[in-house]
Amino acid sequence: MIELLSIFLLSLMVITAAGVVMSRNLFAATMLMGIFSLLMAASFILLDAPDVALTEAAVGAGISTVLLLSALALTAKEERTRGMQPLLAVVVVLITAGVIFYATFDKPALGDPNAAVQKHMSAEYFPMTQQQIGIPNIVTAVLSSFRGYDTLGEVIVVLTAAIGVLFIIGPGAPLGKRSPPTGRAIQGGLKHHQPLRVVGKTAIPFILLFALYVQFHGEYSPGGGFQAGALLAAAVILYSLIEGQDAAIAVIPPGVLKGMAAGGALLFGAVGVTTMLLGGNFLDYDVLRENPVKAQQLGILVIEAGVGITVAGVLLSVYHAFAARGRT
Repeated sequence: MIELLSIFLLSLMVITAAGVVMSRNLFAATMLMGIFSLLMAASFILLDAPDVALTEAAVGAGISTVLLLSALALTAKEERTRGMQPLLAVVVVLITAGVIFYATFDKPALGDPNAAVQKHMSAEYFPMTQQQIGIPNIVTAVLSSFRGYDTLGEVIVVLTAAIGVLFIIGPGAPLGKRSPPTGRAIQGGLKHHQPLRVVGKTAIPFILLFALYVQFHGEYSPGGGFQAGALLAAAVILYSLIEGQDAAIAVIPPGVLKGMAAGGALLFGAVGVTTMLLGGNFLDYDVLRENPVKAQQLGILVIEAGVGITVAGVLLSVYHAFAARGRT
């Protein structure tokens, strides 16, 4: 049954992807990309990867769609095809797809107990998580403790990407120096659409509550800083769409967002420096408390908070930068 459902979802993803490529209407292509992300999130659920599914749904289907829509407000509605060479693009895509398809022949079957990951990594991480960290969510243990260096690098990459985006498109006009709203929903809000406003404002508290749950319950259920930060940003973006961008900026000013983006990464790194000052290795949480298991849980809790703060700050900064274009 699961195999049939997976094939069905994969077929829908192929059809949706073809629709994105063939559509000349940029708004329709953006909506189809959001649908594609939701289908991918459902596929991740079937593959027993709820943590990744949460991130895909929040970022891929939610925030990315809003960012693309805000970018569409600055361009034409239809794609321009002049000067394109579709034959060359088709050849490149076919060659790339062929190489990827050929590489799949060397992959182990789904759930194969003889796969390398099952014989080595899983065999070590499962007992080590229970003995050394004492939390049931092995994904959180791997990302935040066993593979803490890599996760810190990912946070720095997210921060660096935001800095690059802001350098390219600019942070937008400061609050109070903006021109009047141009009538676009992303700038003026949906104040005159009462049903959408009521539904949106009703959903915001639940989104925020779920973000806090995902943030602080990531040790025991799917979640963590990446997912929680994306959900927090989604709630603020929804508020911006309802009440207008200036209202959202008044809630969390740009200076605070910049502090969040950098401060979360600094908090993550500060945990590593603290463990070194206490006589341990970088990001070795065992020295934070007398009980090593409790120390691991404390370290994971703090660094996951840093991840969530940085992700929320980065996503909101990029969103406001896109939404403010053309209002200076």
